[in-house]
Amino acid sequence: MQLSEAQQTNNIWRLAIAQALAGANSVVIFATSAVIGHQLAPDPALATLPISLFVVGMALCILPSGLIAQRYGRLIAFQAGTALGVLSGVSAMAAMIYSSFTLLCLSTIFGGAYAAVVLSFRFAATDGVAPDRQPRALSMVMAGGIAAGVVGPQLITHTMNLSLPGLDTPPFAASFLIQALTAALAGAVLSGVKLPRPSVEELAGGRALGDIIRQPLFLPAVVCGAVSYLVMNFLMTAAPLAMHFHGHSQADANLGIQWHVIAMYGPSFFTGHLIARFGAIRISALGLILTAIAAGISLHGVDVLHFWSMLIVLGIGWNFGFLGASALILQCHRSEEKNRVQSLNDFIVFSLMAIGSFASGGILSYWGWDIVLWVSFVPVIVASVIMLLVQFNRSAVAANS
Repeated sequence: MQLSEAQQTNNIWRLAIAQALAGANSVVIFATSAVIGHQLAPDPALATLPISLFVVGMALCILPSGLIAQRYGRLIAFQAGTALGVLSGVSAMAAMIYSSFTLLCLSTIFGGAYAAVVLSFRFAATDGVAPDRQPRALSMVMAGGIAAGVVGPQLITHTMNLSLPGLDTPPFAASFLIQALTAALAGAVLSGVKLPRPSVEELAGGRALGDIIRQPLFLPAVVCGAVSYLVMNFLMTAAPLAMHFHGHSQADANLGIQWHVIAMYGPSFFTGHLIARFGAIRISALGLILTAIAAGISLHGVDVLHFWSMLIVLGIGWNFGFLGASALILQCHRSEEKNRVQSLNDFIVFSLMAIGSFASGGILSYWGWDIVLWVSFVPVIVASVIMLLVQFNRSAVAANS
């Protein structure tokens, strides 16, 4: 069912605002967890384990979230995610108060589960929207992450040493409390989103997944999305701790993450237009090239500007790669198959991303930042080869038709 233009506009604005608030929730985790983990973990190699578990939480929750959305509607899935976001902030605050690495890890699993639900905001924006307008609706919601890039790091900077009434408050405890309140506010905004109810066809599920997976565009869409997110997370996870190891302040790390997140979502204002003009495959390939350039920048030095430049270019590369891949996924399913296919795509993406996330902390601790950067080139090369082969095959088919 196609929504009216007023309903589409209302949904896009609400989803963009919720994306901003929920994105700030994740930024707090990424900017602080490696540094806090280094303080609380029994072994320095486990410093980035909380962020890796964030990715595990995403992977574990994506399929259940999709099933809830398919059966009961996206709004029910959104509110379940809100509860997990609040729980993430509260449990992280408790982890700081009790100096518990276990609680910190649990809080990031909840945060990852919340982020899995937030990921579906981009697809929800396309529900009831004409196919030619879907890439722009998708990218406009993702643009809400710009505010997350500002709010999240500033939230940490202004609250990390704030005292809570009646408590001997350790650093970051107040930040995590505000994180929980931010998730609750996002849930309130989402309550006004109006989406089509699941149809009989959607409940039936459409074609078999095997038939969907064998489509020519499915593999490049999944691979590009997975590599874009894997390498971005691989480098972003390690960067704050690498900055700490090279003598840079937490404030410098916060600012680096802030500009990284702005770069991740800022291009979304025009990425949809670029996809419509040049095609999703070309924009995805450009994202992979920028990701490789980001790693190359950081190989040239460890000054603050090297880290910041790397994080900014990495963010832009992620935007082009991930949004291009998301637009490709929209071409791989019928309306009644959307929740299953979108959830399967995200599950594959974040399962692979979890592997890279677990590896980054150990590689950084034992072999250093340069090896983290060199390793990041491997998945980019693999994805680039697959994209080139797909584009070559499409050109050959067009020439022979």
